[in-house]
Amino acid sequence: MNAEWEDPRAALDRAAKVIEDADLVALACHVNPDGDALGSMLALHHTLLSDGRRSIASFPEPFVVAPHYRDLPGLDLLVPPSEFPSAPDVMITFDCGSMDRLGGLQPSAEAAKELIVLDHHVSNDRYGTINVIDQHAAATGVVVRDLIGSLGLPLTDRSAVAIYTALVCDTGRFQYETTTPEVFALAGELLQYDVPVARLSRTLFEEHRFAYIQLLGEALANAVLVSEKRFVWTSVTQKMLAHHDVNVEEVEGLIDIVRRTLEADVACVIKEEADGTLKVSLRSVGDTDVQCIASANGGGGHRFAAGFSSSSSIAETAEIILAAL
Repeated sequence: MNAEWEDPRAALDRAAKVIEDADLVALACHVNPDGDALGSMLALHHTLLSDGRRSIASFPEPFVVAPHYRDLPGLDLLVPPSEFPSAPDVMITFDCGSMDRLGGLQPSAEAAKELIVLDHHVSNDRYGTINVIDQHAAATGVVVRDLIGSLGLPLTDRSAVAIYTALVCDTGRFQYETTTPEVFALAGELLQYDVPVARLSRTLFEEHRFAYIQLLGEALANAVLVSEKRFVWTSVTQKMLAHHDVNVEEVEGLIDIVRRTLEADVACVIKEEADGTLKVSLRSVGDTDVQCIASANGGGGHRFAAGFSSSSSIAETAEIILAAL
């Protein structure tokens, strides 16, 4: 593995050469994938398959896609992790900041002859043999678009939809500070293809089951505002999920509602996983770099969006964040 920094353009060219020479490329994104992870992986998967290249794509258990990603083309092409190569010659990871985020696919990554890491998180561990880490990219989907260009391959309608999903999700529908002229230029390029913008916006961000709306009400009613720290947080427990018949994948967007709190610079949602561990999502709308908080607790992300896992109680985890603030 190569933990040293490498110019993203040079790394991109090396990655393209390895992919061009590969008989089979194995693609994987992190556990509980979000729109950037899924969109980035599917974009390259579609591009390679359309060029007649052999490609296989998966993500770790639980092998479940959140319902709001249901319109992403190619979900039916993903294979369960049990069918993923155990020792691929070439493996590529997407939006995955550390090896352990690959869950049950980590042994495949460790056994791969070439491990290409595509990411935009400044906190990435650079665990690959080739690390294409562009911290200035708004999404990993941007890195994938650059890679497709380096491969000299054309976009397809399906790959364009996948990259657009990655872009729109990680820029918060073009609202975050990562939204630059280059982001809009890429969006403009993608919209030359058959991208169903209105339908995607509806399913990605605005459609929820009534059961989730009821859980949302309980989570917001339980929210805590710590005014002196300009911090707002809430939690979702397994008991709440069971009571409302909602799965944890459905509450991914809760943080984007909590972060609307006018009196807070930092927002947090703490979600209890089935095994009792906690998944912490952090967002900053001010000067606080939440990536620093996440990294100090074994996680990572960006200045304005980050996360980590915790084995402490919900109250103790909230106190850890408060202390850091």
